[in-house]
Amino acid sequence: MDVVVENLTKTYGTQKAVDHLSFKVKTGEVLGFLGPNGAGKTTTMKAITSFLIPDEGSIRVGDFSVDEQAEEVKKHIGYLPESNPLYEEMPIIDYLKFVAKVEGIPAGQMEEKIREVIRVCGIQKEKHKKISELSKGYKQRVGLAQALIHDPEVLILDEPTTGLDPNQIVEIRELIKKIGREKTVILSSHILAEVEATCDRILIINKGKIVAEGTTEELRKKSQAHEVLKVTIEEGDVNDIFNALQALDEIDRVDFIDRENAEFEIQSRSDLSARRAIFNLCVEKHWILTQLTPIETKLEDVFRKLTLN
Repeated sequence: MDVVVENLTKTYGTQKAVDHLSFKVKTGEVLGFLGPNGAGKTTTMKAITSFLIPDEGSIRVGDFSVDEQAEEVKKHIGYLPESNPLYEEMPIIDYLKFVAKVEGIPAGQMEEKIREVIRVCGIQKEKHKKISELSKGYKQRVGLAQALIHDPEVLILDEPTTGLDPNQIVEIRELIKKIGREKTVILSSHILAEVEATCDRILIINKGKIVAEGTTEELRKKSQAHEVLKVTIEEGDVNDIFNALQALDEIDRVDFIDRENAEFEIQSRSDLSARRAIFNLCVEKHWILTQLTPIETKLEDVFRKLTLN
């Protein structure tokens, strides 16, 4: 079930939280929704789930309009908000029964559905406890269980791994990837490594507007206009090597990483690669090229470049 957002705008007082935002998420896709605090991520997610009404724009979930068919849309969406509101005095099983009734799951299917989400979310050992007795990580799992219990086609997850330990993060990450093969998933997170490992595509927003969109690799390439190489050359005078590298037409800048070991960081000219020229230079000078490694731009660097303004 596709999610299509067109021209979404929401203003709080004088602040425009979301500014004519448009994007599409396809069935079987996990979209990573990134942005600094206050960028408009949560507002957009609440609008998709019909928790708030936008000032302008339209949202469609499958064939249903959020504006005109909000109750129908809610049947097809599972939502884990950032705050993860839970009835903490209820035992886990009672809480999931309550959610199942709210979601309209038939009584004959309820026990099976509860058993399945308890297994999938890894809360078997804790299932007879009250929610108030759980750690933050297990409360997060209960929140994920309530979002999944009615087997929704669309899953909206706002900071789903908050409070989880590294092992739990990996488990939830694998669960989200598995879910994403059949469902439409929109995932918001501040953990960039999590987004990179989990999501098929990334959308970065800042001040309510989209500033970048694409796969991790596409975003890196767009952000890094120049090829950057880490190069180590032996069997030559370090100053001669430095001067010869600087003289190559394909090279824009040469910096020392380790002068003693003739290790350099080399930036190629825009839209050019210096790798072949460096190799040929070493052959000509009878130097030994022991390292020629591209330095990739990290997703964190891309994020900071696009949102620090």
